[in-house]
Amino acid sequence: MKYLTAVLILLMAVPISLLAQSGKVFDNRSMHSKILNGERKYAVYLPPDYDTSERSYPVLYLLHGATDDHTGWVQFGEVLRITDEAIKNGTATPMVIVMPDADTGRMGYFNVGDWKYEDFFFEELMPHVEEKYRIKGEKRYRAVAGLSMGGGGSFMYALHRPELFSSACPLSAYVGPLTIDQLKQQFERRNEKYTNAELKEYFERHSALNLIESVPVDDIKSVRWYIDCGDDDFLYEGNSLVHIAMKKKEIPHEYRVRDGGHSWTYWRDALPTVLSFVSDAFHQH
Repeated sequence: MKYLTAVLILLMAVPISLLAQSGKVFDNRSMHSKILNGERKYAVYLPPDYDTSERSYPVLYLLHGATDDHTGWVQFGEVLRITDEAIKNGTATPMVIVMPDADTGRMGYFNVGDWKYEDFFFEELMPHVEEKYRIKGEKRYRAVAGLSMGGGGSFMYALHRPELFSSACPLSAYVGPLTIDQLKQQFERRNEKYTNAELKEYFERHSALNLIESVPVDDIKSVRWYIDCGDDDFLYEGNSLVHIAMKKKEIPHEYRVRDGGHSWTYWRDALPTVLSFVSDAFHQH
């Protein structure tokens, strides 16, 4: 009887133990934005010990690509499984991961015309989540990463506001227009017309290559950079040129070209390295 009781206690304890090892993802959280005049959704990953501790955590803002939304990294990127595994095996520190929606109302992470998404991100989203969740609010505990369009967001956000991010990890990134003529053609294809002055202003703010030349080098160096783009990716040229521009400026960065294209298979494989890289910035050295 004592043996049977011990077995039952053990069996009852196993699910609780397994549950304690798993983080949680909420993929339909929302907040009201005055800047964008509406409700904005986001997903959030909370680490395994979030509910059982009182500590505050570092944060990774993880940005989706074009045509996806805040659920992309949850559904296709398998962020719950991959992050849980990385934390369990010690290659990543427990962190909160915030995945905002940039595909409602208008697609993209930047300010375009009267659509001020970047202002929303910095002035409303970040303060909201860093108050709602137990998130450390200093540069050293904040990172940004993303794929494709979100890789572009990672570049621009960290170059625009280097004082806010300890590391940035653009994956298969759209690095912005390589020339003003290319930018003009992009807007023309979308039937959007801007003056030459507006085009110049947009180019100067949304071309990673231009920002590497214009932002003070020490500010760029204050961010740890991990840049990853597949050898079969159609965005290889921009990423290669960014790598060369950073080398010329002697800006430390990790640059990886792996076998693969513009696909979720590639980005899922990249995520464990991203988690390890940002965790290294979160640690004391």
